[in-house]
Amino acid sequence: MGSVLSRVKLIVGALFLLNKTFDKLSKRLKSSPGLPVPNPTLPFWTVPKSKISSDGKELPVHADIVIIGSGITGASVAYYLLSKNSALKIVILEARDVCSGATGRNGGHINPPLYSDWVASKKKHGEEQAKALMRFRLAHTPELQAIAGKEDLLKESQVRTTEHLEVYYTEKTFGEAQAELAAWKADMPDEADTFTAYDGKEAIEKFQLSEHTIGCVWGPGGAIHPYRFVTNLYAKLLDRHTENFFIATNTPCTSITEPTPSSPFYTVTTPKGTITAPHIVHATNGWVSHLLEPMREKVVPVRGTMSSQRPGTSLGSVTLNGQRSYVFHPGGLGYDYLTQLPTGEHELMFGGGWASAFDTAWTDFGFSDDSAFSISVASHLAGALPLYFGSKSWGKEKEPVRGDESREGVEWGQGRTKAQWSGILGISADGLPWVGRLPEKISGRKQPPPTSAPTCDQKELEKREDGEVVTGSPGEWISAGYSGEGMVHAWMSGKALAHMVLDKDAEIKPWFPEILRTTEERWKKANIEDLLTRRLSS
Repeated sequence: MGSVLSRVKLIVGALFLLNKTFDKLSKRLKSSPGLPVPNPTLPFWTVPKSKISSDGKELPVHADIVIIGSGITGASVAYYLLSKNSALKIVILEARDVCSGATGRNGGHINPPLYSDWVASKKKHGEEQAKALMRFRLAHTPELQAIAGKEDLLKESQVRTTEHLEVYYTEKTFGEAQAELAAWKADMPDEADTFTAYDGKEAIEKFQLSEHTIGCVWGPGGAIHPYRFVTNLYAKLLDRHTENFFIATNTPCTSITEPTPSSPFYTVTTPKGTITAPHIVHATNGWVSHLLEPMREKVVPVRGTMSSQRPGTSLGSVTLNGQRSYVFHPGGLGYDYLTQLPTGEHELMFGGGWASAFDTAWTDFGFSDDSAFSISVASHLAGALPLYFGSKSWGKEKEPVRGDESREGVEWGQGRTKAQWSGILGISADGLPWVGRLPEKISGRKQPPPTSAPTCDQKELEKREDGEVVTGSPGEWISAGYSGEGMVHAWMSGKALAHMVLDKDAEIKPWFPEILRTTEERWKKANIEDLLTRRLSS
């Protein structure tokens, strides 16, 4: 009897703690993420720091398009807008330094979820849209390579194809992966042709993985230095469009006012002044619901943890000095991800760790403060890599390169871990990015009248009649909610959004998955509780 009562007390106590945890979580999800904090942790990516700054420059009073957020989404939207119409006046507002949000803090992966998502995506969205989504994700590496080549950024951006490995450590997860891969190969044979599953012994020998490896899936992947790609691209756009492209750093948007009888435009308020504009693009991902209150519980901020580590002395041949990328699946919730820089000390850019800290992970869910990181997650990241590769493949700990102790006054760690930092992800309630025009019910504001749309003037470079409207109907737009997979969603989502703003939807129809489009119907259906339930039961 005593044993039964003890178990009942244990169950009641566990339920009490769980309910208490979820009560706190529910309050956070309903709250505004606020503005990005002014004192974020320092990512290894951002040293040396970009010189882009608007300090001392006067804020424009009017623009054709205001983009809020200067990460990869904002860069993509601006790039394609100006490529299509170089006379548009565009202002980007950034709360901190340029590219200081998730883009400058992520893992540098361009490795989309493919076979692991296929069965569920096909069941939920239908085969045609599921295929469109997979091809959309796969398009990112070649598209980013093409832009980097065209803009002479291949060296700075380090964008490259990789051999990508998904490594499994339990029979259950590897068995599921094999079944999922087989299903994807059957339905998308051309795209899945080179993907191959290797069981334990062959995987260990071929890829020099830990003896604990049960199996792996090999396929093509990609990697990039996201911060340098974005900031160098911005530098070129600023140089190319000196009169009509402006990036306002340390200039947060604090509010947006809908049009009034006296002003047919949105009024965007910042600490440095106001800007009027007929179009506003929300490209702030995890912070998007600060200005779009109806998007709370639709795109939720989640704090992730990243690290930069020195590789073991034997690891160069294993990782091909940056030409291999990895996702490690230890079992249960979550996974860890790894890319490696092809230059310098060949630093390992290693993140994840959510599953290792399940009891504290929920404290990072709905949390938008990147001034600190999770100690429990960081501890996992600091110790996991030698176990994933095994002591023979890892080798001895690497000594720091002399002269690398300080760059721009930054003191890196002298052991295996050089730097640790956090970043804010935007988790979508239905698992998909939100791309497109915001209905008034979702923006919470009336749209400007069609007559306020920008028109051609004598400076217009395209052959149009003076006074002709050069964009779609005015309004607010969004590209956000990448759910930790920004590098395989954000660039092409931004490209699609630029076409939508310009009223050129027909041009994206062949490649844009319509399931990503923002609609009122989708907004009503998206339920964060369903997402939490799926995560807990997976």
